[in-house]
Amino acid sequence: MDIFLYTVLALIAALAICDLFVGVSNDAVNFLNSAVGSRTAPFWVILSVASVGVLLGATFSSGMMEIAKTGVFVPEMLTFKEVMVIFCAVIVTDVLLLNTFNSLGLPTSTTVSIVFELLGGTLAVACTKIWMSGAPFSELGSYVNSGKALAMIMGILVSVIIAFVAGLVIQYILRLIFTFQYERMYRWAGGIFGAVSLTAILYFLVMKGARGASFMQPEWILWMDENTEGILIGVFAFWFVVFQSAIIFLRANIFPFIILSGTFALAFAFAGNDLVNFVGVPVAALDSFHLFTSQPGADPEVMTMGGLRNITHTPTVILAGSGIVMCLTLWFSKKAHRVIRTAVNLSSATRGGKEQFGSSLPARVMVRSALRMNDVFHQIIPKSVFAALDTRFVKPRPKPGQIELPFDELRASVNLVLAAALIASATSMKLPLSTTYVTFMVAMGSSLSDRAWDRESAVYRISGVLTVITGWFLTAFSAATACGFVASLMAFWGEPVILIGMIFALCVIARTNFFSKEAPEETEETARQVDKGDQSSICELLTTNVNHYLDRTLTVFSDGLVAFLREDDASLAKLKAESISLMDEISERRGVYYSMALQGGGRKRDRDARNFYYRAFTNMKEVSHSLRDQLGVAENYVANSHSPFRGKMRENTILLAKEMQQVRDNFSPQACTRVLEHLDLAQQSFLVQIGDEHISLRKSELYLGFLLFAREVLNRFMMVKLLQTELEVETAKTAEEEAEKKTTFTEALVEGSCLQNTSSDKQTA
Repeated sequence: MDIFLYTVLALIAALAICDLFVGVSNDAVNFLNSAVGSRTAPFWVILSVASVGVLLGATFSSGMMEIAKTGVFVPEMLTFKEVMVIFCAVIVTDVLLLNTFNSLGLPTSTTVSIVFELLGGTLAVACTKIWMSGAPFSELGSYVNSGKALAMIMGILVSVIIAFVAGLVIQYILRLIFTFQYERMYRWAGGIFGAVSLTAILYFLVMKGARGASFMQPEWILWMDENTEGILIGVFAFWFVVFQSAIIFLRANIFPFIILSGTFALAFAFAGNDLVNFVGVPVAALDSFHLFTSQPGADPEVMTMGGLRNITHTPTVILAGSGIVMCLTLWFSKKAHRVIRTAVNLSSATRGGKEQFGSSLPARVMVRSALRMNDVFHQIIPKSVFAALDTRFVKPRPKPGQIELPFDELRASVNLVLAAALIASATSMKLPLSTTYVTFMVAMGSSLSDRAWDRESAVYRISGVLTVITGWFLTAFSAATACGFVASLMAFWGEPVILIGMIFALCVIARTNFFSKEAPEETEETARQVDKGDQSSICELLTTNVNHYLDRTLTVFSDGLVAFLREDDASLAKLKAESISLMDEISERRGVYYSMALQGGGRKRDRDARNFYYRAFTNMKEVSHSLRDQLGVAENYVANSHSPFRGKMRENTILLAKEMQQVRDNFSPQACTRVLEHLDLAQQSFLVQIGDEHISLRKSELYLGFLLFAREVLNRFMMVKLLQTELEVETAKTAEEEAEKKTTFTEALVEGSCLQNTSSDKQTA
């Protein structure tokens, strides 16, 4: 028994460390996005501030650990063995569930997962115990801490609404005061805004969140409670004097300081509230083990765990160690850095206009309803009122060549300070919140009040909000059901299933996050090259991308033909997914044209090169769109078990797949002409075969669709290659002209220098 328990504790500790790494890698964007997006400081400075916040926040999260011990189940009703089954089932389910959700790209929350996994595991173990003992199922409610569980569930759900409304209202009021050109108002109201922000951070993080710190003494907490009002007034007065003096006499910009303070606060609140999601269950398992071993000879199937209520503090060493793991992840996790860059790029309006979420029917209905309500308000309220409000929301135009930031410093400050305050408030009440959902909803509310939701993006933004809320329910249901199933297996089959499940979960999380091949990402150098929008950069991009997308398109199509002939619907599904990814990637790169056009400027040849870029990527996008549709039809054909190609149709399809591979390896007009001639022959032979064999309409359309797509891909890529060649010729001419001008200029300088020397020699003589 001792060997088994030590093995289980070791596996739980390993899973906790892996879970910490994965959780911080995915959630780091929550407290770094605003500072990175507003470019308020170098990246290493932002990481340093966030690391200090995470480390301190971890030590303040001791009180949150009670959630895993007594927040969901009633420990007096469960034995040591039953509690360990619940903990093992929870951590196995948590690892597998979060990895599955991340792989599918579905929104999820570690907080929602852990709460409902504990609930599902408790109900499963309780039902098993009641069934085996023959007791009535009416006793099931005595195993669940229903009051606390309901408070946590409602807190998570209500926090989403509160975060959105608070972000909307506060940002709207501040924008009315400061406007987008806030330099003038900032001189008079900047000190007040900064003092309020810093005072709110101190109050919610220290005075409210300090109660759960492992090192806090009761007399310290009592002193803060008795002097709260005086402390807040003193802090506000101090920061107001400091900030206002710096603004008036030093002309200092205090927003970077507020943003970095908000980054610290949000990192602090994240660690304080979310650490229980990663190490709460392992700490509870360790405490249960200590209780069990403190009574020698105790029976694990008899001894209950009511003593967990008496363990209210977690050792500071464990909390600090967890904080160190989280800090190391911030600095060294490439995944965390990639997620941050992706989030910043997606929130920018100058990166091609790609939205993170698609459209949905409820979002469309809500937008149309809002537009109708807006028309009604315009009929009731005088136009002068709307005109006055509009003047407060006029955005300054970026200068030519200047990169527009995703959001300004005022909005970044609101996002950080408000999200930190909400999360820290919940932590002080020992209520777990989803930091991901809270920060997301605050950002959505502030962006709505800033009129970032125009008619081009409103449907997609609302769809994102609805997707987050839907993901909440999906995560809750999946977590409770899956953990209940795993707990039932462990309760019935015992030690072997527990060990196998934990080892399997450890292998899955290690393989998924540490040994999987990552897709290549767009580097900052490539992004800067695109943003230049000059002739030579665009020519270089087309030379690289055209060959790359031609290779991928023809490879997917030829592989699709082979998979169709083998009647392999699974391979066709994967190839269709790859074609969708290809279409999205090409569409995103084509959207870069709009950012280059918005920047304007440049010489005529640069503007012509941008036009070449747009035409080339438009042709490639149309090809990828047709490829997706054609593979979708083929997949449905095979999945529905329709009759396969036979005779000449099959032979021509096999030959077409081979010729597509040959054209991919050596794309030339001669090779394309040869394939087009084969397509003509294939279509003529089909007209003979359809009359002899009475081929069905469905099979005919699919076969002709293959031939038609082959024509389209060759014709369009020949057009793209022609555009690429023309641009290369024009770029070469430009380079020659500039080289010739440079040579002429150099010769003129040399000649002028010689004349000057001759004149000097004459004067000397």
